[in-house]
Amino acid sequence: MTAPPPAASAKSLPPRRTARNHRPGGFHGQIAEVDLRLLRVFRVVAERGGFAAAEIALGKSKSSISIDISALESRLNLKLCQRGRSGFALTAEGRMVLEATEQLQADISRFQQRINDASGVLSGRFCLYVPDNTQVHGETAIVRAIETFTTRHPDVFMDVRSGSTRDVEFAVLNGQATAGITLYPHHQPDMQDTTLFTERLNLYCGQRHPLFAMAESDITLELLAAQNMVQVSDAAQSPRWNQIREQMVFTATAENVDSRALLILTGNYIGFLPEPFAQPLVREGLLRHISFDDLHLITSFHFLVRSSPETGLMVETFRTILENAC
Repeated sequence: MTAPPPAASAKSLPPRRTARNHRPGGFHGQIAEVDLRLLRVFRVVAERGGFAAAEIALGKSKSSISIDISALESRLNLKLCQRGRSGFALTAEGRMVLEATEQLQADISRFQQRINDASGVLSGRFCLYVPDNTQVHGETAIVRAIETFTTRHPDVFMDVRSGSTRDVEFAVLNGQATAGITLYPHHQPDMQDTTLFTERLNLYCGQRHPLFAMAESDITLELLAAQNMVQVSDAAQSPRWNQIREQMVFTATAENVDSRALLILTGNYIGFLPEPFAQPLVREGLLRHISFDDLHLITSFHFLVRSSPETGLMVETFRTILENAC
C-alpha cells in the first residue's frame, strides 16, 4: 500500500493572496513635484470647504479639482474627504493629511528662508493677494513695485491672486498668502499692517441716465437722493459723503469695480468708480462725472502680512520697494 504524500509544510505553502490591488495606506516612493501640486490643491479645497468654493482660488473647474483630489487619494491610498449631496467634509485621515501638508509647506518655506539668508539671493514663491477693487490701469504703485521686485529678484516665483477683502485677509491669516493688500487696517498682535496709498473715487452716471445731459448747476442733493445708487463700501470715506450718505437710496450692489461699472453703464444707477478706471469711459462719452460740489470718496490701501520668520526677508524686501513706489 502506497504511503500518502507528506503534508506540505507552512514554508512551502504559496503566500495568501490579498484583495486585488490592495496595498497598505500611506505614502510610497519619493515625493515628486506632482505630489506637491496635488497637496496644494487639497489644502485649498480643505480650507475653502469644498470644490466649488475653491474654484476661484485655484483657477480650475470643479471637475479638474475632483480629478486632482482623486489622484491624491489614489497616490496615498487614503480617503481624504466625503463629497456629494450631503456636502463636503474631511475624513479623519484627511484632517491628518491637511495638518501634515501645512507642516510640509512651513518646512519648505523655512528651508528657502535659510538659503536666502545664507546666499543673500531671494528665491521661492511670493504669493501676493490683492482685492478685486485694486486698480492696475496705468502706472500704479503696485505695478511699479512688482516690476522692481521681480527685476531685482528673478529667482522668485511671483504668484498674484485677487479676491474679496475677506478672501485677502483669510489668505494672509492662514498662510496661503505671503502678503496681501487690503482696504481695512488691522491691529491684531500676529498681523503687521502698513498704510500704503489712497485712491480717489468720483460719482458717475451712464449716457442713458437722466442726469447725463443735465447741467451741473441743476443737480441738487434732493435730485441725487432720488436716484438709484450702487452700494458703497464702508472702506470708502470723505467728510462730504459722510454728511449725505443717509439720504441716498441704494438699490444694487456689486463685488468689484467692473461689475459696478456695468451697473452704472446701464443708465439705471449712479455710483462711485476710481478715477483712473472711469476716465477712458468718460472720454468715450459712455460715462459722465457728476461733480456736485466736488463729491468724492477716498479709499486707503494697506499692506498686510502675518509675522513669520520663514518669509521675513522676502516680505520686508517687497514692503520696502512698495513703500518707495507709493
